[in-house]
Amino acid sequence: MTITAAMVKELRDSTGAGMMDAKKALTETAGDMEAAVDWLRTKGLAKAAKKAGRVAADGLVGVAVSGGRAVAVEVNSETDFVGKNGDFQALVRGVTNVALTVSDLDALKAAQMNGKTVDLTITEAIVTIGENLNLRRMALAEGDSVAAYVHNSVAEGLGKIGVLVAIKGTDNGIGKQIAMHIAATNPASLSEADLDPAFVEREKKVQMDLARESGKPEAVIEKMIVGRMAKFFEEVTLMGQKFVVNPDITVAQAAKDAGVEVTGFVRMAVGEGIEKEKEDFAAEVAKALQG
Repeated sequence: MTITAAMVKELRDSTGAGMMDAKKALTETAGDMEAAVDWLRTKGLAKAAKKAGRVAADGLVGVAVSGGRAVAVEVNSETDFVGKNGDFQALVRGVTNVALTVSDLDALKAAQMNGKTVDLTITEAIVTIGENLNLRRMALAEGDSVAAYVHNSVAEGLGKIGVLVAIKGTDNGIGKQIAMHIAATNPASLSEADLDPAFVEREKKVQMDLARESGKPEAVIEKMIVGRMAKFFEEVTLMGQKFVVNPDITVAQAAKDAGVEVTGFVRMAVGEGIEKEKEDFAAEVAKALQG
């Protein structure tokens, strides 16, 4: 039987499945629409596709360390409640461990996990867990050693904020302290040299405009800006920040005193940068009452 575009569209509209999945379902069932729906359901594609359009802004960050290599992975869910689900935690832990063996997100999605790709494993988990899930990102850190810290931990290596700190030298515990510092302060970069030039220029313009409102001469304003930008760099760079463990010294000084060099860091927080949908409870109730 010929599978027409109209048939594919009808099946997509009724199930939320992708175009190629809908076409394959119709092909496998000789164009029988009801059988095609059942085929998609058995493959977990109909329910998963319907949920895939919903915003996933909660979830967990997983971290794993193996020698001088460590990884942080974010897997999103729709609600915070799922983060307490044992199956979801096992999923995130498994994906994080696989991430130790690959170099980027695309490779992670294609990597094997229990005989299936990570991407397919997550798609199937959407059906069993009942929410849209999304493997959003991963980040690596490498050094002589890497310290890890998880904030708001729900289980070993799983929580709402994951931090990795790459160390050159022998870590005597300073790495974990710096990781906790990063979780609390969220520095924009390791040092001034690593800051985005556009970010720096935007801040400088704001400070210039503020300084000009004082009515002081340009020569004086230039000197004011030097001081204000120095203060800015202290506040936003890890090496320039006052160490939360000992505010009398900077993080750079704390690392130096410990005989190590911080060569990089990763800070990953669940849902950062994702715009959450605003829930209208009254509208939901009204819709339910209308049947």
